[in-house]
Amino acid sequence: MTGEAPRELRRGWTTGACATGAAKAAFQALLTGDFPDPVTITLPKGGETAFALARHELSADSASAAIIKDAGDDPDVTHGALVSASVRRLAKGQGVQFRAGPGVGTVTRAGLPIPPGEPAINPVPRQMMQTAIAEVCNETGAEGDVEITISIEDGEALALKTLNGRLGIVGGLSILGTTGIVRPFSCAAWIASIHRGIDVARAAGLTHVAGATGSTSEDAIRARYDLEEAAYLDMGDFAGGLLKYLRAHPLPRLTLAGGFAKFTKLAQGALDLHSARSQVDFQFLSQLLEQAGASSQLVERCLTANTAKEVLDLSLEEKIDLSTPLAFKTREAVRVLLRDAPIALEVMIVDRAGNVTGESGWDG
Repeated sequence: MTGEAPRELRRGWTTGACATGAAKAAFQALLTGDFPDPVTITLPKGGETAFALARHELSADSASAAIIKDAGDDPDVTHGALVSASVRRLAKGQGVQFRAGPGVGTVTRAGLPIPPGEPAINPVPRQMMQTAIAEVCNETGAEGDVEITISIEDGEALALKTLNGRLGIVGGLSILGTTGIVRPFSCAAWIASIHRGIDVARAAGLTHVAGATGSTSEDAIRARYDLEEAAYLDMGDFAGGLLKYLRAHPLPRLTLAGGFAKFTKLAQGALDLHSARSQVDFQFLSQLLEQAGASSQLVERCLTANTAKEVLDLSLEEKIDLSTPLAFKTREAVRVLLRDAPIALEVMIVDRAGNVTGESGWDG
């Protein structure tokens, strides 16, 4: 590889992390009268981070706080957006409830991690906020029954720049994030880092490397194999960047792990798995269902599905295993991309909980 190495990009914070910080600060103020500034939260994968408050307000029965999202060097549409949380107490036993305020969308179609009718606040951010509320309760002895309303300033306008409308999320943005951290997106920089990772693995004499679409899939590989840290190649959405370089600079064994939707696109031959640059082909999934013995009704429903997850959920209702045949199809597509490179290959399909739901085994 020639040329200067790209500078390391600055990481940022997800809307979920910002919402959690705002909710924790508001809840603490509701109990004590004082807003912690900065407010510290626990990240899902461990560790902490702190946020400065941009705004805060306290009334007799509620408190609100806001944080300006810093997406680092990622060109995220929500970079610089004001993410706020308003917290009010509920009766004992009601737990933590979530509401969509201005700028946060509501789910209207099936196939997403959150059911229709719910605010578009994804499962991990919800868990992060529940954890934050519990932390404050442990410190103060208070009950954690609260309603949290999340808002994003100008979120409805910002949502027009996303795929939310197509996915049936109306009224604003989604509160997202699985780690709390935004990994900066730069095609050139990220692909260059993948290439450097392969170079390091080869120089170290490693015989088995792994590429995953995200941290949950990578954790599934870690649970199965005791690989050196240098064996984990930060593939993300850039399957093409990984596979093309491995084709010219092979290593003996490659494990690929990813979610059902992203690997559906890889099985179709897509090299960039980002939702903005490649789409799921529902005709492809309907053919996979037909081959798996699904009913004609399910095959037809697949063609009008909202997301790949909806197709997967429908297939599971009919006790049809789609993940395993998808793993084989993905392995076939990747083998074509690798051409005759001397690399033994396996593919694992991993669900949102980190479970391996389908796998191809090794092809050599």
